[in-house]
Amino acid sequence: MKQVVQNYKSGELAVLDVPVPGCKPGGVLVRTVYSLISTGTELMKVSEAGMSMLGKARSRPDQVAKVMQSVATNGVPATYRKVMGKLDSYTPLGYSLCGVVEQVGTGIDDVKVGDLVACAGNEHALHAELNWVPKNLYAPVPDGLAPRHAAFGTVGSIAMQGVRQGEPQLGEVALVIGLGLIGQLVVQLLAAAGVRVVGVDPDPVRCELAERLGAAACGDPASAAVEAAVAELTDGHGVDQVYLAAGGGSNQPVELAARLCRDRGRVVDIGKCRLDLPWNAYYEKELDVRFSRSYGPGRYDPEYELEGRDYPIGYVRWTERRNLACFLDLLARGRVDVEPLVSHVADFDDAVETYQRLKDGDLKAVAVLFRYPEQKEEAGEAQAPAVAVPAVRRGGGASAPARAAKAPVRLAFVGAGNYATSMLLPHLAQRDGVELSTVVTTTALSAANAQRKFGFAEATTDLDAVLGDTSVDAVFVVTRHSSHAELTRRALLAGKTVFVEKPLALTEDELAGVLAAVEESGNDRLQVGFNRRFAPLLQEARTRFGARTGPASLRYLVNAGRLGHGSWYLQQGTEGSRFAGEGGHFIDTASWLLEADPVSVYAAATSGNEDLQVVLRYPDGSTATISYVTTGAAGFPKETLDLVADGKVLRLDDFVRASVYFDGRAGRKRWVSSRMPKARDKGQSAELAAFIKAVRTGGPMPVPLESLVATTSATLAVQAGLAGGTPVTLARAR
Repeated sequence: MKQVVQNYKSGELAVLDVPVPGCKPGGVLVRTVYSLISTGTELMKVSEAGMSMLGKARSRPDQVAKVMQSVATNGVPATYRKVMGKLDSYTPLGYSLCGVVEQVGTGIDDVKVGDLVACAGNEHALHAELNWVPKNLYAPVPDGLAPRHAAFGTVGSIAMQGVRQGEPQLGEVALVIGLGLIGQLVVQLLAAAGVRVVGVDPDPVRCELAERLGAAACGDPASAAVEAAVAELTDGHGVDQVYLAAGGGSNQPVELAARLCRDRGRVVDIGKCRLDLPWNAYYEKELDVRFSRSYGPGRYDPEYELEGRDYPIGYVRWTERRNLACFLDLLARGRVDVEPLVSHVADFDDAVETYQRLKDGDLKAVAVLFRYPEQKEEAGEAQAPAVAVPAVRRGGGASAPARAAKAPVRLAFVGAGNYATSMLLPHLAQRDGVELSTVVTTTALSAANAQRKFGFAEATTDLDAVLGDTSVDAVFVVTRHSSHAELTRRALLAGKTVFVEKPLALTEDELAGVLAAVEESGNDRLQVGFNRRFAPLLQEARTRFGARTGPASLRYLVNAGRLGHGSWYLQQGTEGSRFAGEGGHFIDTASWLLEADPVSVYAAATSGNEDLQVVLRYPDGSTATISYVTTGAAGFPKETLDLVADGKVLRLDDFVRASVYFDGRAGRKRWVSSRMPKARDKGQSAELAAFIKAVRTGGPMPVPLESLVATTSATLAVQAGLAGGTPVTLARAR
């Protein structure tokens, strides 16, 4: 299928061939009939992409701050790869469309194939021939409403949420500053609610349009006509509400709002304009400044948008989806008219030219629609207290499939998110004897980006086809945590060698399912992405430390820091706790250094489970204490480790320096890593080299399966330990 994309680094716009998205549970696959260009938001994004790197940084200081924090945590090279990877990728455009339901995912019963729906979301209602849309981001189109009008549903919801924030009442007077697409819709919604409206815009054509659509008067912000109209309609008191629907860097809108608003009036920000509030003016009138967040309650909440969990109507009357349905109803009943706003309808194939004309000013428009060709192809198929450490039982099948001696190792990737594209694929794409065969994602554009950047032969959303491809030697599972165990199980049963990022499993049942697949298939060719044991600096320090005779004490401080709002790591209901996702890294490192698997786990947490203390005991009496904290200082190193035994101490400082201290007959000695490495090397490259060698030669996997299982069981036992408050024995199953 085709999709409109932009490269944020170069500014390039393109209509790209991408895989058809899969129809996941909890949503529908929609074939687009019309999609709407947001001439404000989208053109701002297009303009930003054309800026220099310095200009981009100035326009997004919030992102610059994140980059600087990443530099402090991960170092310059890793941060550079991550940032350039994001910038030099195609990003989607669009967020408002109308289309026909092509396929219905499990759990959906309110629409059927062939129904017309309006869809919202900058990840789900894109300028693309097909989109997968979750339940709370679509609404059925009322009978008789034209698809080209229903395509306005999302921007209509944005305008409606802004009006709701203003709490207008019959007979009040409102000022709308900025008469672009959102401003024109706000004017109509206010007029439909019995509010008299004055509009402000420097464009006389837009002013005339707003007056035709219900505004009492409109004019240039610098003209005396606007102030005169406000004075006449309000008896000199000023307007009850001001709606800021303008963009740009001028502070004129907020200054005008203060001048024309009545005492204790309301100012609602809907657009993205400068907000240097003149303190005296806002203080003296005690103005109520409010913000309107996009389409309404539910926006940016993954449980609402992605998991379909609605808010009770008794507590939240107007959600994203209810706003969308309400606006469609107003359109169907003729209370709002969007046809006069349609300045241009372009064929979807002409999308790049249309954006360029808008950007250059050749096409002056309030609203532009893309019209899609009639259906010419079929949609893609649906995508479908005592804790026992499970015993590893292998079936009688061959461990490693036969390969031609000099044939390249052919790899398939399931998932192509940030970690895969910044920490794994850059190493593999440069490695001789490796062929990147297929990348599989549920989001079409991420597969297309990975194919373009790393040279995959094919991009698809069809996992079954990849698992059935006998030419693929190994499958990388680099998806969200909740899918790891099931995807690993399926790949093992298909006879593939598997590399799965941590965690291997989030529950004991999931772990048991993976081991059942090993036993059934006889395929034990599995590696989990526990990369720290492969870090060159730590390996050298371990060699310098040497053998030990007595038990050891290990302390591992992980200064994990707080997660940003909206991180999918916070979705504990589906993705498990943060430690369940990351803790295996640190348990594996401790077990590797102590050369054994743990026999018991004790866990304790501070109030709110923000900081964890995990104590592991080993067969020879050694102990490892892992302090996993989120409340530390961001400037402190992320990982520090001390290993003490036999008069020796090994010290690791965040993978940039290591040292070993000795007390021996010849006196005290110390080894310190000779120089600071160019970057924090946490072992990904060496781990991948060991994995590829095992696939190529058919030799043993880099980490024994028994160790992977023991680490996973210990990680899962932490939650049981927190619940019970007592040590959990890891009794090995027989």
